[in-house]
Amino acid sequence: NSGVMSLLRPLLLDVVPTIQQTAALALGRLANYNDDLAEAVVKGDILPQLVCSLSDQNRFYKKAAAFVLRAVGKHSPQLAQAIVQCGALEMLVICLEDFDPGVKEAASWALEYIARHNSELSQAVVDAGAVPLLVLCIQEPEIALKRIAASALSDISKHSPELAQTVVDAGAIAHLAQMILNPDAKLKRQVLSALSQIAKHSVDLAELVVEAEIFPVVLTCLKDSDEYVKKNGATLIREIAKHTPELSQLIVNAGGVAAVIDCIGSCRGTVRLPGIMMLGYVAAHSENLSMAVIVSKGIPPLCACLIEEHEDHIKAAAAWALGQVGRHTPAHAHAVAVANVLPTLLAMYMDTRSSEDLQMKASILTKKALKNILQKCTYLPALEPLLHDAPPNIMKHVVGQFSKVLPHDSKARRLFVTTGGLKKVQEIKAEPGSLLQEYINTINNCYPEEIVR
Repeated sequence: NSGVMSLLRPLLLDVVPTIQQTAALALGRLANYNDDLAEAVVKGDILPQLVCSLSDQNRFYKKAAAFVLRAVGKHSPQLAQAIVQCGALEMLVICLEDFDPGVKEAASWALEYIARHNSELSQAVVDAGAVPLLVLCIQEPEIALKRIAASALSDISKHSPELAQTVVDAGAIAHLAQMILNPDAKLKRQVLSALSQIAKHSVDLAELVVEAEIFPVVLTCLKDSDEYVKKNGATLIREIAKHTPELSQLIVNAGGVAAVIDCIGSCRGTVRLPGIMMLGYVAAHSENLSMAVIVSKGIPPLCACLIEEHEDHIKAAAAWALGQVGRHTPAHAHAVAVANVLPTLLAMYMDTRSSEDLQMKASILTKKALKNILQKCTYLPALEPLLHDAPPNIMKHVVGQFSKVLPHDSKARRLFVTTGGLKKVQEIKAEPGSLLQEYINTINNCYPEEIVR
């Protein structure tokens, strides 16, 4: 408000180097504060001045100038675009070749903040020739430089298969894979994130990541003391598992399912989410893979997530995963039903307290999971409690299963009378001619008329 910007600008051209650097640093800190101030830096024509003096200055000035570019570029795609337009990318890429690691780090950071917004800006960073140099930076000895370079590669890869392919073609995967065991937690986070962003796009890219021999090494990350290392490790495994049954099988063979199940059991909150989804993806592929999740005792921790977690999206993911486990055959459904999941799912589906948008999504996922399990479930003791609470759209699936089992099982027929199940069926109001009415008729036809009466 006091007009400091216009006073700082001429100081960038001062004859004393320390005054130039300090002026750049001040501008960077102002721009970092919020997008209005960053906008003022752009409108004040300060960027072209910074950029043209970047190449011939000392390392301190380069660091300060890169800091200003990063501070402006981080706020929005529009501001990042302004940096691209003033020709800063070429200068930043030249700084990646500087002998001073601090300058490389500052330049990597600025490039990352530009690339993270969208695929156009990311493409601009690629076209400026940054990727091969960033791959060289992750091989430098300085941990801080490795972290930022890995993070920049992650942000370039995330937007599209083509951008991820550029990172792969520069030979990034092998160097990233070697750093999975690095003791530095922050570096591991970035490395796992970068590999996930590459693997998520397609089967081919996921296979290239797997071929870098990340299994079983990556499973150690699931036991890491750092929550984000755990989360990013589970995310990487999820992004590989989702593509094909073959990739999922490879993870199972490496002990990945058991490791993810342990991980879900040992943590709380959003850290569990990628692991939950990974189990769902594996189970969705085939009966055998779903059985692998059951045999590795994957159902109890998923049930625990339904009960312990408070956030709708985590509960919904656990419901979805259980639905994928139970949807294949009666044996699969039985394994889920025995864990007493059905009443919990039903209660979740009926619960209308949560936020609107999430409620819709969670409700749809939970209903689908219930249906998936119910349509295969022949374990009647687990179905019986639902006769008392289920709404009509779920009730028809429950009654439908009874109508399939009771005609062929005399012991179940006797039990159904003594537990009050048959009585409950008589109380259900069904539309004449509806599917539900047909199911009820089928059940009634299993019994002598006087019992039904």
